[in-house]
Amino acid sequence: MLVKSGDHIHWPCVSGAPEYLIEALVQRADSENGERRTESGEQLRDVTISHFYTEGYADYTLPKYKGVFQLDSFFVGGNVREATQSGRADYIPCSLSETPRMIKTGAVGCDVVFLMVSEPDQDGYVSLGTSVDYMPEAIEKARCVIAQVNRYVPFTFGDSRIHISKITAFVRHDKPLNEAAPSSLTDTDIAIGRHCAALIPDGATLQIGIGNIPTAVLSQLGGHKDLGVHSEMFSDSVIPLVEKGVINGRCKHTDPGKLTAMFLKGSQRLYDFVDRNPDVLMKDVGYTNNPAVISSNPKVVALNSAIQIDLTGQVCSDSMGTRIFSGSGGQLDFILGATYSKGGVPIIAMPSITGKGVSKIVPTLTPGAGVVTPRTLVQWVVTEQGAVNLYGLSLRQRAQALISIAHPSVRDQLISEYNK
Repeated sequence: MLVKSGDHIHWPCVSGAPEYLIEALVQRADSENGERRTESGEQLRDVTISHFYTEGYADYTLPKYKGVFQLDSFFVGGNVREATQSGRADYIPCSLSETPRMIKTGAVGCDVVFLMVSEPDQDGYVSLGTSVDYMPEAIEKARCVIAQVNRYVPFTFGDSRIHISKITAFVRHDKPLNEAAPSSLTDTDIAIGRHCAALIPDGATLQIGIGNIPTAVLSQLGGHKDLGVHSEMFSDSVIPLVEKGVINGRCKHTDPGKLTAMFLKGSQRLYDFVDRNPDVLMKDVGYTNNPAVISSNPKVVALNSAIQIDLTGQVCSDSMGTRIFSGSGGQLDFILGATYSKGGVPIIAMPSITGKGVSKIVPTLTPGAGVVTPRTLVQWVVTEQGAVNLYGLSLRQRAQALISIAHPSVRDQLISEYNK
C-alpha cells in the first residue's frame, strides 16, 4: 500500500482532481470495514488531505470516516462546506501564493500526491492539464506520487509539464473531465459588468475570477484593445475575446502574448482550446499569485468579490460570521499586485443585496467575520448601483460613497446606523 497511516495527501483542484484515485482511497477504507486494516495488519488512520477548491466527489468528509480522513483545505468549496462548518473538516487560512512555501518549509506536511495527467509526450513528459496549483512543490517534497493517466486531460505547457521520472506509480482511467457550463447572466450581473468594464483601460492585464460577474465583465469588453491575462484562473469567457483579437497579451511585461493561469474551469470547449495551445501558459500558484510578478505588468485589473463590506471599506470574502464559507484565495495577492502595478485598478465587485434581500454593504461586519482585504488597500468598489473609489477618502467620505452604491431599500437604514 502506497498510502500509510499518518500520511498527508495533496491533489489538484476543480477538473484536475483525480476522482478515480480519490474514490479508490475511500473504497479502501470501506473494504477494510470497521477495523480498517491494511494488508500489513496496521490500522489505516489519521490520513490528512489538503487541496484548493474542488467540486463533486468528497466522501472522505463523511462522518463515518472520522479518525481515518481529516480534511484541512486551503479553500472551502460547496462540496466540503457542511463538513467544514460542522467541524469534521478544517480550513488553513492563507493567501494561495503562500502554499508552495508552506509545503517547502514543512509548515504543511506532504507525504503523498495524487495527480491526474495527460498521455506522455515523446520526451517522456505528462501534463497536469487544467490544474497546476502548488503541485510542482508538492511533487518535489512527497515520498510518493501517484498519477491517474487520462487521455481526456489536455496537454498544456509551463509548470504543468512533469517528467514521468517524478512519478512513483501510474493508474490508467479514462474519463471526460468535469465541465462547468457558463450560467445565464442576470440584469444585475450585466449592470455590474458594465460598471467594471468602464474602469478597464486598453492594454490592461486582467485577473479573472470564478462566477457570473467575471463572465459579465468579459462580455462587455468587445470594444477594448490589447488586453492580456495573468490570472489565478480563466474560463470559456476569454475565448471569444481571444478569437476577436481583443485579448492578445501584447502589453504584458511577463509572459507577453500568453494567457497565464494556475487553473482552468469551464466546458469541453475550454479544454479543447487549451490543448497543446502554445499561447496558454499554466504556472505554479507561487508565480501566478506572487504580487511582485503581478505588479510587474502594467494596468493590472484585479477583479474580486465579497460577502460583506463594512462602511469603512473592510472586505470579508471567506466567512459568514464565524462560519467559513470559502477562503481568502488569491484576493489579497491580486489586490496588492494591482495596487502596485503602474496604472493598476483593484476592484471589489458584488451585488448590492443578496437574493434573500440582505445588504452586502453593512455598518459593521458580522461578528467573527474575517477581513480578507483591509480597508487600507480597498480602492474601487462596484455594485449594480454604480462604482466608487475609496482611495484617499476619510472614514466619513467612505461611508457616504459606499451608501451611494448600496441598494436603495437599505440606504436610509445605513445612514441611520452610521449616525448613531
